[in-house]
Amino acid sequence: MGRLKERFQAFVNNRWLVFVAAMWIQSCAGVGYIFGSISPVIKSSLNYNQRQLSKLGVAKDLGDSVGFLAGSLSDRLPLWGALLVGAFQNLIGYGWVWLIVTGRAPVLPLWATYFNTAALVSCVQNFPKSRGPVVGILKGFAGLSGAILTQIYTMINFPDQASLIFMIAVGPAVVVIALMFIIRPVGGHRQVRPSDGLSFTFIYSVCLLLAAYLMGVMLLEDLVSVSHTLVTIFTVILFFLLITPIIVPIALSFSEEPRDPAEEVLLPKSEQQEAGKPEQSDQEHEVIFSEVEDEKPVEVDLLPASERQKRIAQLQAELFQAAAKGAVRVKRKRGPHRGEDFTLMQALIKADFWLIFFSLLLGSGSGLTVIDNLGQMSQSLGYDNTHIFVSMISIWNFLGRVGGGYFSEIIVRDHAYPRPVSMAVAQLVMAVGHVFFAMGWPGAMYIGTLLIGLGYGAHWAIVPAAASELFGLKKFGALYNFLTLANPAGSLVFSGVIASSIYDHEAEKQAHQHHIQLQMSGLLFSGLYGQDEVLKCEGSVCFFLTSMIMSGFCVIAAVLSMILVYRTKTVYANLYGKSRT
Repeated sequence: MGRLKERFQAFVNNRWLVFVAAMWIQSCAGVGYIFGSISPVIKSSLNYNQRQLSKLGVAKDLGDSVGFLAGSLSDRLPLWGALLVGAFQNLIGYGWVWLIVTGRAPVLPLWATYFNTAALVSCVQNFPKSRGPVVGILKGFAGLSGAILTQIYTMINFPDQASLIFMIAVGPAVVVIALMFIIRPVGGHRQVRPSDGLSFTFIYSVCLLLAAYLMGVMLLEDLVSVSHTLVTIFTVILFFLLITPIIVPIALSFSEEPRDPAEEVLLPKSEQQEAGKPEQSDQEHEVIFSEVEDEKPVEVDLLPASERQKRIAQLQAELFQAAAKGAVRVKRKRGPHRGEDFTLMQALIKADFWLIFFSLLLGSGSGLTVIDNLGQMSQSLGYDNTHIFVSMISIWNFLGRVGGGYFSEIIVRDHAYPRPVSMAVAQLVMAVGHVFFAMGWPGAMYIGTLLIGLGYGAHWAIVPAAASELFGLKKFGALYNFLTLANPAGSLVFSGVIASSIYDHEAEKQAHQHHIQLQMSGLLFSGLYGQDEVLKCEGSVCFFLTSMIMSGFCVIAAVLSMILVYRTKTVYANLYGKSRT
């Protein structure tokens, strides 16, 4: 009995259980990505024009980034408290929209409608040596949540689309509240096992199987008339696939496996300190390391990785000895170097931080503009079912995040090359995707959705990992959530100003031409056409100029990312060069 209790305790404190629970929360927490599916019913119910609807989308994106506040207060709030706040904000925000759309509550000003916060992601601290894969998988499930919620909505078979808003108000809140006490740091750096690579391979396999399954089900339901019984079976299988990753923590907790005796020694000092407070000796070591960075010759950075590490270690030993004898006075460092732990205020004065921010603003902001306007884009090109594209972009978004984390990890681990180079590639892919949307060719919606989804998703696997590498893990919550403000900032300009203004201008032109045609044909009678009619634009012209502008922004974002790559080559060589020797 005592043995079983010990195993159960190990299961509860297993970092893989925290990881799996975070995956479940993320699978329903990215409700903002389903906005393109619910925006048509909101537009028609509230009689909004495209600019008003875009403002609503910007408010939603701003609410998604209110996590910046939670990140800033993460040192004072327990993680379950931050998750609880996010759950209630989601419930109140989307719940009030549902009440408005169904006529049960008055319309509020646009800025007060959405106040939604994404679930707090903190598994990076439990997996400090696997940041890329962990962030990619977690953010991937957030991107996939649109397709998951759409499938559940199809199974429940609500009588109207307004019920979808009710479901995304209640469902995520229930899941978050049920799992919020599991999400916590559990000293993951002390749980390193030889089988971790196999565990990640299993999780990746489940992710790919889940994406392929959802894509197949979605296309089948769109092309063929499927009975409700079959839809229910599809959804049950979906739940089974979502639950499957729990096998990993169960197997690790209830099976015998030798622990790696050097698991904690292998970690850098900064990552060991995440589990507790740094000791005085650690602080002195950090000062000596800072002195080495200041005093080492420039040519040291140009040496091969093995020789560079030897020279740095030799210089560090000499400084230790000289400082101990009093021969030199080691200066207290003015601030952290890249690769060490930064506070938010320290990061805000670094050019690299702002390069990440503006590259993310241009790249991710342009992708979010497509996601938020996907309903109107598909309708303007003659597609009646907008759900198919919302689900598709969710799946490509998911694969982009998982793939972005995986391939960027190969770049840094195998080649010690800066991770942001993968973000530049993703942004160039998005630039091509925007061109497809602009042209409106046959099938362009499918290809554009693929390219934008992959590129946009890759951003949210690469940026958190890169931020933690350049600015440390100690204040990662505040740093990352500040960077997420690039999303609503980009959405405000690209969707709230550019896309909506161009769409409404083209819609007004078409409405005016239609009005003139009716007058000439003598079919227009007084009162049949008025100011209150909802404006709709048809044809590729509706988003042509917007998409070309977005494509240009993505090219600029790629240039910023490559500047960041050039500036951080030495940092990544120091961080990952040792693992290649």
